Amino acid sequence: HIAPAFIDARAYRAHAHAYCEMIAFAAPSTRRPASRGRASDGEATKARVRRAAVLRPRAAAAPSSATRGDGTRAAAVTREQCVEFIRSGCKPKSAFRIGTEHEKFGFDAETKRRMDYDVVNHILTGLVDRHGWKPIMEKENIIGCTASKQSVTLEPGGQFELSGAPLETLHETRDEVKWHLETTSALALEKNHKFLGLGFDPKWAVNDVPMMPKGRYKIMRAYMPKKGTRGLDMMFRTCTIQVNLDFESEIDMIRKFRTSLALQPLATALFANSAFVDGVDTGYQSMRSDVWRDTDNDRTGTLAWVFEDDFGFEKYADYVMNVPMYFVYRNGTYVDVSGESWHDFMAGKLPQLPGDK
Repeated sequence: HIAPAFIDARAYRAHAHAYCEMIAFAAPSTRRPASRGRASDGEATKARVRRAAVLRPRAAAAPSSATRGDGTRAAAVTREQCVEFIRSGCKPKSAFRIGTEHEKFGFDAETKRRMDYDVVNHILTGLVDRHGWKPIMEKENIIGCTASKQSVTLEPGGQFELSGAPLETLHETRDEVKWHLETTSALALEKNHKFLGLGFDPKWAVNDVPMMPKGRYKIMRAYMPKKGTRGLDMMFRTCTIQVNLDFESEIDMIRKFRTSLALQPLATALFANSAFVDGVDTGYQSMRSDVWRDTDNDRTGTLAWVFEDDFGFEKYADYVMNVPMYFVYRNGTYVDVSGESWHDFMAGKLPQLPGDK
């Protein structure tokens, strides 16, 4: 997901002003005069959309280079396939849905220490055994569960995440989250644990937080410190709420992408609740937001190029394909390829998986 722009109480007004200017720049009705023979932002975007015929959504399978049933490898994924996969997400407004992701910290009600895996196991198993959810396993460990297009999964430090079902209204979203919080809280209380909804752990250091038994998190934990000073804080000491929205065309995606980026400083300021770190008042309103300033600039941050004239499906696909890799999932195992090139992977040139693509 895209990290919010950095905000604290002192810097908010300047950031909000700058981003409101970006909203005006990106507004659908805005037209800038063409300069040096170049089409305006709106004209250039509409021309690309007409060429791509994105207003007629087409189904596309997710690009994959996994092993076939006969043991052979599929062909390398092409740029065109990646672009088409994004384009296939277009849908009519009548099919629009809202998807929410809700994270929270679990903690021991007596010691205030973060929830360990034994309690996590109890809650997930309770959802399976008592409420009919289906378990998600990694080797012998339950690491999540699913039901009715919802899932509950674990962040690296045991933060519980509800990935909600695609729903039509915010009222349905409220009911979904309410049931989730009531049910998981009741299961946690059986082990004298509770949940806390904050953006940043106010008390415990990274080394005090138990790591969940998920293979990819071992890779991330080793790689993150190579890319910034706050990656482990992001993994183990932060929580968030996210929203996933549909789009009907490339133009619609561009407008929503730009507007959501532009509004993030405002949302951060409105809901900031993470001033404390290691038991100390930091002077910031949102330390969760501050973390993203130095987590991994290859894959996080405010994407300024989203506001450029040529932004669209193709440019976003190019961005995704150029982000360094974390891992390749093969035969139930996460293979560490952190920092490697996806293009090299598609060419079969990864030193960890020679010939694989």
